[in-house]
Amino acid sequence: MKYTEKQLSKMASPISQSEDEKCKNAIRMVRDAMKNLNYTDDGDDIRSYISETYSYALDLRQKYTNKKITLLVQGSYANKTNIPTESDVDVAVILESTFVPQYREGVSGLDYNFSDGTFSVSELKDEVQKALNQHFGYQGVERHDKSIKVIGNTYRVDADVVPAYRFRDYSNDYRFDENNYVGGIEIRPDSGGKIINFPEQHIKLGVAKNKITKFLFKKCVRIIKSMREDMERHGYIISPKISSFGLESLLWNVDVSAYTKYSSILRYTFDEVIIFLKNDFSNFNSYTEVNGIKTLFTDNGMKTAYQNFITDLSTYYEYDIQENGNG
Repeated sequence: MKYTEKQLSKMASPISQSEDEKCKNAIRMVRDAMKNLNYTDDGDDIRSYISETYSYALDLRQKYTNKKITLLVQGSYANKTNIPTESDVDVAVILESTFVPQYREGVSGLDYNFSDGTFSVSELKDEVQKALNQHFGYQGVERHDKSIKVIGNTYRVDADVVPAYRFRDYSNDYRFDENNYVGGIEIRPDSGGKIINFPEQHIKLGVAKNKITKFLFKKCVRIIKSMREDMERHGYIISPKISSFGLESLLWNVDVSAYTKYSSILRYTFDEVIIFLKNDFSNFNSYTEVNGIKTLFTDNGMKTAYQNFITDLSTYYEYDIQENGNG
């Protein structure tokens, strides 16, 4: 299908400035709910986690206990890569006072004088669910495997609230410095197991990639997400393994040269991104998520799904060569 520069520009544009306030409102919503359980922000304002994003954070502590949590807006809204069909603001509720450490071989918590934690993430999830239910009168709050869904209406936003431990990786610390760690979050689904993510690194490295590509990286992310929906409407079978997060990470691995070959002409630039990916299948095993830490493709089935998607996209996408533009 042929796309004009005007069509791609519309796809590439952030939805609106109101998204900024929507993310702040999601933080306020969770904060106000947690106040019912004696959590306080001590009068602190919501802070911007990093400029050029809609990621916001707020620290809370529970009165009369030593429990501390951080509220962090993460995901596509925070990273300004969301498209109109993505309505949920993703808020992590990170338990800071109890954390999960990872050490290098031969090292344990005793070397850091750490004591065993007294509060689990499952208890935190129960607490957050209770707070949200009380705050919203037991209406529009649903517990899911990994998160608690808040269904939006005229006075509250759609949100996925994700309770998690703070994860601390001390593998490269040789000073026994409790502050010298790579920080992530560890989610414990109700169904069991654990998922370790690195949202702070994702936010920072996404901003860095966007700057070095002259702000074309995130534009192309919005385009490929929208184009996936167009392809489905035109009868293409899109594997359920293809996620918005995965597409953003896929494009993060594209070389800067593909984004900067042309001077901000989206239809040429997006074509270069597709060409790069199609010619780089042999290197997909080395691709990482935007956080630069986790491997993007966890199995061959997932890698094949993305390769098939790029192959289909390369036959689907065409640009209108007659449209005026300068290279």
